[in-house]
Amino acid sequence: MLSYEEALKILHTHIKPYERVEKIILTECLGRILAVDIVAKDNYPKHLTASMDGYAVKFSEQNNTLKVLGITKAGSMPEFKLNTNECVKTFTGSLMCEGSDTLVPVENVELNGNLLKIKEVVKEGFAVRKIAESYKGGEILLKKGTKLDYSELGLLAELGIIHVSVFVKPIIGILSSGDELKDLGECVENEAQLRSSNHIALANLAKKLSCQARIYELLKDDKNLVKDAILNALQSCDILITTGGVSMGDFDFLKEFMQEYNPIINKVSIKPGRHIKIAKINEKFIIALPGFPYSSMVMFNLFVREILNVWFLQKKDYFFKAFLRGKYKKKSKYLEFVAVNLNFEDGKIYVNLKDKKEGSSAILNNLNNKAALMCISKEFTSDNELVDIVLMP
Repeated sequence: MLSYEEALKILHTHIKPYERVEKIILTECLGRILAVDIVAKDNYPKHLTASMDGYAVKFSEQNNTLKVLGITKAGSMPEFKLNTNECVKTFTGSLMCEGSDTLVPVENVELNGNLLKIKEVVKEGFAVRKIAESYKGGEILLKKGTKLDYSELGLLAELGIIHVSVFVKPIIGILSSGDELKDLGECVENEAQLRSSNHIALANLAKKLSCQARIYELLKDDKNLVKDAILNALQSCDILITTGGVSMGDFDFLKEFMQEYNPIINKVSIKPGRHIKIAKINEKFIIALPGFPYSSMVMFNLFVREILNVWFLQKKDYFFKAFLRGKYKKKSKYLEFVAVNLNFEDGKIYVNLKDKKEGSSAILNNLNNKAALMCISKEFTSDNELVDIVLMP
């Protein structure tokens, strides 16, 4: 059986660069992945600019009586050039007039007609934005692969970019199987039947990672239906995720289908999810996950996200270390991924198992409240030991 690290190495040899790009309007770009570098064309600001309301003066003349020449409004070019003992009333966002280098706030001055006395002097360059304070012309402001959030979108607006080149959202297809499953709105006829949750949770994980989710009709445990359902689904998605049907049961037919296509990964020595199978058909991935909800969520994060990282040029910055509050006794011989609570104390990151339930890989609610995953390769017998942590999307 493959180790987790061996499985990732094999998977990476089959992931090709993702080159599908589209241009969309800026207002629709939240959460999208940038497909080009964004480079500043000019310095910003281009000119010395007031950062508050006050009077534009020469720093060296603050102890003199100054003549107010007029005003400079935001959005208007300055009309005045300072000569000796002169100043201009200047508003936030206005360009500083020629000859000025410092802005004195309105509350620091006394006016007598058009003559001004400064009650409290300020340091040179006070309240003046320097040329290129935000960025210089030619500077790379956003790199290809950046996920666009509110700040990045504001920056693009500031640059005057209306249409943005982003990666096309890959389509993640989700096909859940099992005779016991009932879809949303269907009647549960007896206590042996279950409401399907995998397709809903996986679809939303895909959306959080800048993908489009496509949920297919629940599949019954019928050998004759499995192959057609999968091949049909592959026509309309880039990655197909199946849940259920990959273990050792008499009705686990998905594993038989996967064997026909020589899976590149067939079981991994991890818990939960060791029965995972991954195949590639005509450049599309099929990832067969176990049916238990907790297991399928964890495996999505560990394997599907790995493909998306390559496609979208993402760093694996969601792996880090933290201090474990309490002890942990390993439950199996496999590498374990355990849901934990995450918190920050005194500048350190801690995790704990408070209110996390022990049991099977079906306990989906263990992932509530922004839970993280603790990666366990050995037992932890003392408090505050360092452990490996994986964030969920």
